[in-house]
Amino acid sequence: MKMLIIGGGPAGRSAAMEAAQLGEEVILIEKKKVGGTCLHEGCMVVSGLNDVVRFYLDSQKYTEMGIISEECPVNFKEIINGIKRIIEKISNVLDKETRETGAEIISGEAKLLDSMVEVEGENHNYDKLLIATGARPFLPPIPGVEHALNYHDVLDLKRIPEKLLIVGGGAIAAEFASIFSSLGSEVKLISRNKFLGNLDTDIKSYIIGNLLKGVEIMENTSVEEVNQRVATTSKGDLEGQVFLATGMTPNSEIAKDTVKIGLKNEIIVDREMKTSHTDLYAAGDVVGTIGTTPVARREGIVAARNACGVPSVMDYDLIPQSLNLYYQITTLISDKSSKGVNAMIPGSAGPGSFWRVLDGDTGLTKMSVDLDSGKIKNVSSISPSSRTSIPYLAKMMQDGYQAGDFDDFLETHPSTDAIYKLLHFFAKHS
Repeated sequence: MKMLIIGGGPAGRSAAMEAAQLGEEVILIEKKKVGGTCLHEGCMVVSGLNDVVRFYLDSQKYTEMGIISEECPVNFKEIINGIKRIIEKISNVLDKETRETGAEIISGEAKLLDSMVEVEGENHNYDKLLIATGARPFLPPIPGVEHALNYHDVLDLKRIPEKLLIVGGGAIAAEFASIFSSLGSEVKLISRNKFLGNLDTDIKSYIIGNLLKGVEIMENTSVEEVNQRVATTSKGDLEGQVFLATGMTPNSEIAKDTVKIGLKNEIIVDREMKTSHTDLYAAGDVVGTIGTTPVARREGIVAARNACGVPSVMDYDLIPQSLNLYYQITTLISDKSSKGVNAMIPGSAGPGSFWRVLDGDTGLTKMSVDLDSGKIKNVSSISPSSRTSIPYLAKMMQDGYQAGDFDDFLETHPSTDAIYKLLHFFAKHS
């Protein structure tokens, strides 16, 4: 069986490796470099910037406390150059890793024909095809939107913007607002609806009050026009460079005449990642499900297995979501019903939060449990370690663990994870 995969991001690359390891002939087509948006423009860029931001904010705290004699200046140009060098190295590693599984990688832009794929004038036939072309920033229909920046442009910035107007109310908006306000920009965040409206209200309040203190947040505010240095909004004109964080739109144009496309431009698939075409699969951001790298990887693996005759189904239950600010904010929702008892606890002192104790700024963890059944319903945690601990909790919940099963749970010490404390508490009452 010969499988073609269009797109070398997390979904496409994972699918290529899986199919190759199952013994099939695999060709991965990537028009730029392996790694996708996550590596080259998204998650890894945010991670690189946030590492510097945390160091910079810590230096300010240590100077304030008299631990060090002066703050550390930030060279933004060298931050950007360093991120580019690291991304290049990671991309080369991913390329090598993919080829070592037996997959072939070819460079160029793919065009989907009747029964084959054309790449730079050369035609490739296939038995199964996976479309993993990702997504791009959504540009709202606002006059002058071409003057705005988005995450594509971050690594092209020459300096930290003096004034920045971030348009959006989700994770991307919050992350870049945190980064640039911490580095010295005067940041206003303009949200058409509620800011971080999908988060628990206590968690949102902590984020706004403790992690985005330097950001002016304007909820229920629409942007009507964008100019070079001004945004016209429903609450008046605002000065600054406009940065759009208004969501994503799937890159599904390649398949628009071949498979069924949804109202948001997404390729419609079932839980086996099959499209409306018998031999075509799709995975990752192009299918418009949950736009995270782990989900894209899993979708790619499910698609590859089914294409290779190994039955597999994508499960979207109990998927942790995260937000990367000074602390990590991670949420896990099992049940949105109101039945349950809530408990909340400040974060623990430990690695990454010790020097914030005197400010009462060590994070926050909140959990909901149905005491009758012992079912863990929802968890939200703000701490240096939440992104690591919650996925393991999700796996245990998938395997049927309930609150009472954590009565004799032992954590690794020292730890900033307050989840285990709440689990111990609920274990005594369920």
